[in-house]
Amino acid sequence: MTTGSAHPDLPDTAHLLDVPHHDGSRLFVPAGTPAPGDVVPARVRVPKGAGVRDVWLRTVLDGEPRMTRARRDGGDEHEDWYAADVVVHHPVTSYRFFLDVPGGYRWLDGRGVHDREVPDAASFRMTTHAPAPAWLTEGLAYQVFPDRFARSRAADDREPPSWAVPAAWDDEPAGTGPLAGTQLFGGDLDGVVDHLDHLQALGVRTLYLTPVFPGRSNHRYDASTFDHVDPLLGGDAAYARLAHAVHARGMRLMGDVTTNHTGDGHEWFARALADPSSPEHAMYLWAGSGPDVVAVPGRPGYVGWLGHGSLPKLDWSADETWRRMITGEDAVVARYLREPFALDGWRVDVANMTGRYGAADRARAVARALRERVVGERPDGALVAEHFHDASADLAGDGWHANMNYAGFTRPAWSWLVPEGSPVPFLDLPTGVPRRPGGAMVAAMREFASAVPWQVTAAQWNMLGSHDTPRLRTLVGSRELVEVAAALLFTYPGAPVVFAGDEVGATGTNGEHGRTTMAWDQAAGGGPRWDAATLDAYRSLSALRASSRALREGGLRWAAVRDDAVAYLRETPDERVLVVLARAPWAGVQLPAHLLAPGAQPERLFGDVALTATAGGLYVSGEGPGTGVWRLA
Repeated sequence: MTTGSAHPDLPDTAHLLDVPHHDGSRLFVPAGTPAPGDVVPARVRVPKGAGVRDVWLRTVLDGEPRMTRARRDGGDEHEDWYAADVVVHHPVTSYRFFLDVPGGYRWLDGRGVHDREVPDAASFRMTTHAPAPAWLTEGLAYQVFPDRFARSRAADDREPPSWAVPAAWDDEPAGTGPLAGTQLFGGDLDGVVDHLDHLQALGVRTLYLTPVFPGRSNHRYDASTFDHVDPLLGGDAAYARLAHAVHARGMRLMGDVTTNHTGDGHEWFARALADPSSPEHAMYLWAGSGPDVVAVPGRPGYVGWLGHGSLPKLDWSADETWRRMITGEDAVVARYLREPFALDGWRVDVANMTGRYGAADRARAVARALRERVVGERPDGALVAEHFHDASADLAGDGWHANMNYAGFTRPAWSWLVPEGSPVPFLDLPTGVPRRPGGAMVAAMREFASAVPWQVTAAQWNMLGSHDTPRLRTLVGSRELVEVAAALLFTYPGAPVVFAGDEVGATGTNGEHGRTTMAWDQAAGGGPRWDAATLDAYRSLSALRASSRALREGGLRWAAVRDDAVAYLRETPDERVLVVLARAPWAGVQLPAHLLAPGAQPERLFGDVALTATAGGLYVSGEGPGTGVWRLA
C-alpha cells in the first residue's frame, strides 16, 4: 500500500476505478426530492475486476437494519450495474451497499469500500427536504468586503466616523492590533456597481457582500442597527441601486447577517443595559460568571462572542429575539428580501454558535425557522451557514441549504497545495499549514462529504480563501499552484466561491491582512497587484464550468490518487470529464481505455498536462505543477 491510497482498507492499484462506486448524482439516484413513503431506486456500478458476486442494500428503518437484494440493472464487458429500492421512511434515510466477494464481504459507503465493519456515520443519505435553489450552484459566487472593493466619487464627500482611522487606497491593511478593525479605506456600494463588468466577465452569478449595517468597525459584524444600511456605504438608496444593477444583469445578491450577536453599540443592547425590565434585556445572555462573560459593574455580566465585549450574544430562548430576527412581520431576515433590495438570500455569520450556550442548544431550530422564513418570502431564496469545522450535525437539509466548506474543502486543499515548512497559520489552529499527500486530502474530502446528503455536498460553498483567511497566493507562493488550486475549485462538486482579489493574485498573511483593496488603476496594464495571467485562468475555468453539465451537476469518481497528483471523473448520463491536478512532477498514470467513447478522442478543455489515448488506455503524463481537464464522452 502506498501513502497515496484513498482506500486504506484495500490494496493500492494503478487507479481507483476497479472498485464499486455510488454517489447521489443522477447517474445513481433519480433527480428530484422524494416524499415520505416514496420508493427510490439507488444504483451502484461494479467493475468486473472488483470480484463482486452479489450486491445487497442495507438500510436502517426505525432503528433496525434491513437487507434487500439488489437486481442487475445493465452493464457491459467492463462493469455491471445493480439497483435496489430505498424506502424513504424517514426525513433522512441512510443506506449503504453490501458487496459479496470470495472469502467474505465488503461495505460500500460514502468514504469508499471497506474490508471491515463500519459505523453508520458515513452511509449514503436520501432526504425529503428540498435542495438548495438551482441558481446557487449555476455559477461562481463572489465575495466582496465592501470597505475594500471600490470607492465611488461620492465616497470622498463622507466624513469618517470617530472610530475610524482613514487609509489611502494603496495602503497595506493592518494584520493585527486595533488598526485591523478601524482602518477605513472608504469602499462603498456604488463603487461595487461601477465594477460589475469585472464580475460579469469573470462569470459571477452570485454576489455576496459581507455586512452593510452600521457598526464601529470596518467589518461591520458589530451592527449598531439592522434598520438601515450604513451611510458610509451610501445608505439604503445605494444598496437598492446595487440590487437593481445586479438583478438587471441576471445575477443574484446575498446579504450577510449576524444571528449570534449584535454590536455593543446596537440600539437593542443600549436599551438592554439601561433597563433590565425592557424587552431588549431578555434578548441577550446574562451571567454572573462563566465562559465568555463580560463584566458589568454592580450587575450580572453579559456573554460576548468568544468573550469580546463588543459583540454581546443574543439569547434565543427569548420570544422577542425570534420575533425581531425571524418571525415578526418586519423581522430583519425578511425585510431585506423584499423590495427595494430584494436580496436572494443570506449568508449567516457564526451560524455554528447561534442559539448555543451551555446546556441550551437551539441552533437547528433557528436554522429551520430561518429557512422557513426565507423561502416563505422568496421561494427560491438561499441560506448558507458559516461554520469553520465539522458542520455535519447541522446539515441534514432541513435548515441551512449549504455551509462555507472550510472543513471539507479549504483545509484539505490547503494542506495538499502548501509548500513544505509554510509559516502561514492554519486558520484557527496553533500551527502553520502542514504539507500532506494527495491521499490525505482525498480522505478528508470524502469523509466530510459522506457525513451529509449529496444534495448538500452539491451545494456547499467551496473556497480557497475568504475575508477570514490568509490569501491563496501567499499560501501557495506561485502562480502555477494558484492555477492548480483554481482548477480544483471550479471542477469539484459544489459552488465555487472566490474572495475578491484572489483572481488577480492578492496576497495577505491572515484574514485582516488579506482584506486588501482592488488595484483598479492597474487593471488595464497589469501591475504588482493585478496579475493578468491569473485573471485569465480564473475566467477560463469559470467559463469551462458554465459550459459543462458534468462539472456543475455530475457525480465524483476518484480515478488516481498519488502524493503529488490526483485525478477524478465528473459524470452525468450524457457527459464524462476527466480532471488531473499535479502539485509537482510525478510518475503519471494509465487509465482504462473504455473511459473514452468508442472512436472518440479526448477533447482538451483546460490545462497543459498531456493525455495520450492508445489501444491500451489513456496515459496521463507526469508534468507538474500543472492541470488537465478533458471531455471523454
